[in-house]
Amino acid sequence: MSATARGATARKTVAELNLILLGPPGAGKGTQAERLQEDFHLPYVATGDILREAVREEAELGRKAKRYMDAGDLVPDDLIIAVVLERIGADEARDGFLLDGFPRNREQGEALDGAIDRLGRRLTAALLIEVPDDEVVRRLSGRRVSVKSGRVYHVELDPPKHEGRCDIDGSRLVQRDDDRPETVRHRLQVYHENTKPLIDYYERQGVLRRFNGARSPTEVHDHIRATIATLRLEDEL
Repeated sequence: MSATARGATARKTVAELNLILLGPPGAGKGTQAERLQEDFHLPYVATGDILREAVREEAELGRKAKRYMDAGDLVPDDLIIAVVLERIGADEARDGFLLDGFPRNREQGEALDGAIDRLGRRLTAALLIEVPDDEVVRRLSGRRVSVKSGRVYHVELDPPKHEGRCDIDGSRLVQRDDDRPETVRHRLQVYHENTKPLIDYYERQGVLRRFNGARSPTEVHDHIRATIATLRLEDEL
């Protein structure tokens, strides 16, 4: 092994955290990602954010992706894989990364594994946050978004002070097309069909870790953080 490779291996063992967040829409992955960023200072790569930004900017990727997103379907692999792989290969991700929304199927998982392997690295863990389908529908179909500020409310869990109006600027609150109950159930069907083989794939590799997403965000976070601490300790032994 070359000196460069030995150095990369040593750094990987001591410091590197290459993590994937898995779970259905509405599982609270974004909340957990924010907390994990604070804990471990990892660059956060969220494919949903990447795609929505592209849609807003009317970029080529955004125009192609919008028709799939509006219908609740997955964006085709070839529209997103290249973007994600570019992000995890950047200098800011040399000590690790946190992926949310990718991979979503086994083919994407295999592509990610290949890219990580070419970088001389490995996946630390796939963190699966599990939530029952009915709870996902309740969470997502109750969301309302300000047309101006983009702030997100929930009719039950985090309602605005005045119904239908944003607390910040008084702008109208709307329900996004992909948060309508029928679309959410379709999204869940697509999620289960595509993600079950991916979950099995990571379970066979021994990197899958499961968390009960029906618990409070703080409880979920504490469990994830303790799991990561254990994984780091095992790497050092």
